[in-house]
Amino acid sequence: MSLPFREHPQRHLVTAELHARAYDRMQAPARVAHLASLCGEKGTGRNVRHLKRLLRHYDRPVPDFVGQHHTEELGSIHLRWERHTEFVTYTFTQPGAFTDPFADPVLNALPQDWLCDIPGDIVTAALVALEPRDARERTGEDLAALFEGHPIIGSEVVGGLGRAWSALRIHSDGYSRILVQDRGLSENQAGRLIRRLLEINAYRAMALLGLPLAREVSVCLGDADQRLVAVAARLAQQEGAQDPVLEEELLAELTSLAAEIEAVAARTSYRFEASRAYYRVVQQRLDQLRQGRIEGFQTFTEFLDARLAPAIATCNSTSHRQQDLAERAARLTSLLRARVEVSLQEQNRRLLESMDRRAKIQLRLQETVEGLSVIAIGYYGVGLIGYALKGLEAKGLPIDAVLGMGLAMPLVVGIAWFALKRTRKRLHREGSEEH
Repeated sequence: MSLPFREHPQRHLVTAELHARAYDRMQAPARVAHLASLCGEKGTGRNVRHLKRLLRHYDRPVPDFVGQHHTEELGSIHLRWERHTEFVTYTFTQPGAFTDPFADPVLNALPQDWLCDIPGDIVTAALVALEPRDARERTGEDLAALFEGHPIIGSEVVGGLGRAWSALRIHSDGYSRILVQDRGLSENQAGRLIRRLLEINAYRAMALLGLPLAREVSVCLGDADQRLVAVAARLAQQEGAQDPVLEEELLAELTSLAAEIEAVAARTSYRFEASRAYYRVVQQRLDQLRQGRIEGFQTFTEFLDARLAPAIATCNSTSHRQQDLAERAARLTSLLRARVEVSLQEQNRRLLESMDRRAKIQLRLQETVEGLSVIAIGYYGVGLIGYALKGLEAKGLPIDAVLGMGLAMPLVVGIAWFALKRTRKRLHREGSEEH
């Protein structure tokens, strides 16, 4: 259908983005298996190929183009595949009654070779069981058995329409476990609740990926900090003294330090920024749970605030520290460069003064040489005139050669002096025009 106006080329894209992270309607009882694979920002192609491989295994239609998400029915299992910035999630949902919520994971029904070949590294694997409202009330002993004796956190969710429990640990089967009890949830509410719980589990794991890196680089940053202090101390001790060799050594040390700090920043800046972004998503999803307290249990918000917030604070502190070190190294480098430039300027000034003195001496020598040149030219000129006069006198002409030489001497010397002076002026003028 043609519209009576011109559309923006991104209109449909930005509208579809609002629905890119949709949820699946769910009805208890049901079980869910959720995998998040860290594959980086450039792993889209191989993840799409792996998804298509699963679709072909179940003889399902294989789309030519797969966007950010894809859903499909694989027999009794519903699949939702989603591409995030740096990881991919697989959510497998199987409705139907069950006796033990976590005894036979949904993943057991999938091709095991396909699971082994999932691109990237699995950062979180979680099992969720949604029990119906008519299921028997579980006692503390029942919950302890389901979560293998680990301390349990839990709360009422969706304003009391459901309850959720978890240990947020990896159990003996290699999975995290979340138990949800339906106490009046609609299918839409159940779907949104399960999605939010899975997102909290995935995003808190992604947020914590920055913590090991922060601990690792803290050692390097501590060493860089000590070296910066040492360089600053040596620079302060040198105040008022000029030591080009020492200044060159300090400048080389500072340049090396700055390069190391920048290398650390290049390694960590993306990871720390991602941790902060994931943490904000976790906080948002926790607020959306609309939790209420179950007597004797920490809520999800209380537990994650106590565990996750310090980890993010460590990442933030490390990020600020490396930024501060980079700024300090830049300031010290600027200060040292300024001192080196002042030292070079002083050396240049002394060099110019020395060149000026040599030029003056050279000028005096030149003037002396010019005087001697006038005398020499006059001597040879008078001698030539004397030879001529003596020759004429020998031919009988009434000429006194000696008297003629004496009279010619001032004239010859004057002409020589005038010619040298004129030549020097011409050379000075030509030199001035060139400059």
